[in-house]
Amino acid sequence: MTARLRILLTGARGLLGSELAEVLAPEHEVFPYGRAELDITDPEAVAGALARHRPHWVVNAAAFTRVDACESEAETAFRVNARGPEVLARAAAAHGARLVQVSTDYVFSGDRPVPVPYRETDPAGPLSVYGRSKLAGEEGVRAVLGEEAVIVRTAWLYGSGGPNFLKTILRLALADPSRTLRVVDDQYGSPTWSRRLAEQIRVLIGAEARGIFHASAEGCCTWYGLARTFFELLGLPVRLIPIPTSHYPTPARRPANSILENRRLKEAGLNVMRPWQEDLTEFVGRFGAELRRECGGG
Repeated sequence: MTARLRILLTGARGLLGSELAEVLAPEHEVFPYGRAELDITDPEAVAGALARHRPHWVVNAAAFTRVDACESEAETAFRVNARGPEVLARAAAAHGARLVQVSTDYVFSGDRPVPVPYRETDPAGPLSVYGRSKLAGEEGVRAVLGEEAVIVRTAWLYGSGGPNFLKTILRLALADPSRTLRVVDDQYGSPTWSRRLAEQIRVLIGAEARGIFHASAEGCCTWYGLARTFFELLGLPVRLIPIPTSHYPTPARRPANSILENRRLKEAGLNVMRPWQEDLTEFVGRFGAELRRECGGG
């Protein structure tokens, strides 16, 4: 049985953080902090929180994740995504705590041929401010804690607890059922359920893991393929048209290939990630009605 640990959780009100709070609480004593309750870029506030709770682990799910907004708000992106993790790492080191830092597929350039995935040891090459700021966060944590830190890179997160692609496209579909939705069909990734990722992080903590891990759903698809499967599972007859990225310009460049290989998880016998279709089916079965109400479907 896993020893009961004290875990300080940041970003606890967000998409992943809310799942982590639920998943970790049955086995551990969790101290959840939202953005308004703890500024992770404030060394004194962070040191005070760690001194108060004396955690064995700090799990950082706090981040500035609005990818396009990062392009025009680079200072904020680097403050939250780079300085924040380093502040947490220094406080963790001072109090003898371990740290889990959640990172992203956007640290890679995405220029390798599909479906060749990225491994933990592949060189980074971010295309966007968001990707560069998250990579800087990884580097800051590793500079302080070395291999004692756990860095978990994931991709294409969705869930019931916060903004994400599935909620956005469902809201558009329900707002105007006669509308045809144009969805990018040349970016590839692995849609990852936030609940499954939270369970994976729980396993890593229990195993006292170290180093960098990729943790995304097994298999891959495009945004168009994800949307089509999602609406089929919901039983919604939505008209979709696949388009290239060039027809949907955004301020931030996205990797064309965001596929991550969970190689280290498998080598360590710790992988709990499942095929994306299985998780999406379970997710819609559990939360489909709730999502329709939340996104305007009555």
